Amino acid sequence: MLTRRRSFLKYLVLIPTIWLLAIVTLSFRSDSPSLPQSNNDIPINVVNQIVSAPSFVDRIRNVLPFIYQNPDNEHPSEEHAKAREQQREMNAKVQVNPPERNNHNERNASGPGEMGTGVRIQKDKLSVEERKLYDQGWQNNAFNQYVSDMISVRRTLPDARDPECKKVEFLPNLPVTSVIIIFHNEARSTLLRTIWSVLDRSAAHLLKEVIVVDDFSDREYLHKQLEDDIKPMDKVRILRTSKREGLIRARLFGAYDAKGQVLIFLDSHCECAEGWLEPLLDPIARNPKASVVPLIEIIHDATFEFHVTPIQSIQVGGFDWNLIFNWHMTPAREMKRRKNRTDPIRSPTMAGGLFAIGRDWFEQLGMYDPGMDIWGGENLELSFKLWQCGGELLCAPCSHVGHIFRKRSPYSWPKNVNVVKKNTVRLAEVWLDEYKQFYYERIGHDLGDYGDVSDRLKIRERLQCKSFKWFLDNIYPEQFIPAESLYFGEIRNHGKSNTCVDSQDSVDHGKPIVGYQCHGQGGNQFFLFSKTNEIRQEDKCLDFSGTALHEAGKIVFLACHTMQGNQMWFYENDMIRHSSDRCIELSAVNANDIFMSGCDRSNIYQKWSWRKRAPKN
Repeated sequence: MLTRRRSFLKYLVLIPTIWLLAIVTLSFRSDSPSLPQSNNDIPINVVNQIVSAPSFVDRIRNVLPFIYQNPDNEHPSEEHAKAREQQREMNAKVQVNPPERNNHNERNASGPGEMGTGVRIQKDKLSVEERKLYDQGWQNNAFNQYVSDMISVRRTLPDARDPECKKVEFLPNLPVTSVIIIFHNEARSTLLRTIWSVLDRSAAHLLKEVIVVDDFSDREYLHKQLEDDIKPMDKVRILRTSKREGLIRARLFGAYDAKGQVLIFLDSHCECAEGWLEPLLDPIARNPKASVVPLIEIIHDATFEFHVTPIQSIQVGGFDWNLIFNWHMTPAREMKRRKNRTDPIRSPTMAGGLFAIGRDWFEQLGMYDPGMDIWGGENLELSFKLWQCGGELLCAPCSHVGHIFRKRSPYSWPKNVNVVKKNTVRLAEVWLDEYKQFYYERIGHDLGDYGDVSDRLKIRERLQCKSFKWFLDNIYPEQFIPAESLYFGEIRNHGKSNTCVDSQDSVDHGKPIVGYQCHGQGGNQFFLFSKTNEIRQEDKCLDFSGTALHEAGKIVFLACHTMQGNQMWFYENDMIRHSSDRCIELSAVNANDIFMSGCDRSNIYQKWSWRKRAPKN
């Protein structure tokens, strides 16, 4: 009898103990075990992102709400805050070991943002403290850090590849690569997600190393904490600059230290998708003078949704005569040249944030221009010299890498220095030959102090690089040449001689023209009148589709369609007449208002001065 009682007591103690261990095990599973949970790891008020779980686990979580709290708008925010605080204290006592690399089975496939889905926050449901974190994340990063911190740094992504890409056979002995990631005050979650996506989705035998270059960050979590974060990562090492260098020189800093045959540069807020690496390396293995860019997918800056581009909708890089990179659809001539839709696509230019290039070829080209500062212009400089010096620039339609496109830069720039203009003048002086005049017209021929470019000219001479005319004729024949325009520059009103037509924005489409004080700096006040009767601002044309007279805001810049109609204009007798037989007039009352009116030769507010281009010899 005594023996039975003892056995019964043993079971009485053992069963609750096992049950408690099961509770703790289930409750502390993390979507990203390699990353200690931060203040925002608990998904609060997430729309359409509630994680499903077996009812038994749900019952356990209800018993111990301080360990795990599902998103539930019925609970007051005070209870959420208390539960989170208790959870942090419990987490501090628990050591979670990271899973082995590439073991995707250990991750929560139903967590926030998994499979590239977006996470949407109801900001009005957040507590005061959470709202402060939410706003601060946007302020510091120009993207939604609050959402990023909720998503696993090793989240799953959909296979973005076209089915035909999975049938492509790559060369057997592809070169090994060094991936170089530059960051300055990057959010911790986006930086770690970039690194993990490289490690998790790259074949081990092709990845030599991942070099993470810290360009003099001053945020505390990017020092000792970051070093602890990367300890479990194979092949990853951190280099730190001793002062703020900017993207260009920081990339050079990483490139000098790299040991791979191929260098792949990535921004610090990217995600590499499945099968991203081989399509970048294969063209370089076939032609060592090739540089290859992936198909850059958009990661939404607010929700972190990973958008996938169909293979038939790929765009290639171009530029305008402000020497600003732009996108345009793949030309028909290039579509015809390729034998298969998985073949690499020739691109005139690259965006610059993500690309692969052979280390030896990069060095022969002089790498980046070290005389350029911070960021801007380096992508076009590299693009032009790639083509002009005997190489090629390709887009790999089977390589998908997501990138957060920010609407503004969160970083500070040097005062009293227009670094973009300085960089752009340097590339124009070296690579554009006589075509540089079209850029200089747009900046009022104010070149500023752009430094010494003699060493860059020597590289061009040594490599016997082709002319920029060759580049336009053979690589980018679609580009509009300003020399073919009849009039150029500012459009100045006769009635108010200090007022010029202003597009408000030289990049975006759809904004109406206004009257603005003439500044002589080009930009928004620089226009071309083409031989085909278009008033152009790079790839935009002045468009009037209305019938209303004396109504401001109806004359806008839209994408040029080359079909005349709404975009057909005549400049005669100092008057700008539309194909509808109405003329552009500046308001005599409000100098900002420009509208269409019945043409009247005696009305000085319909008279405009525009500089005529001298005919070519």
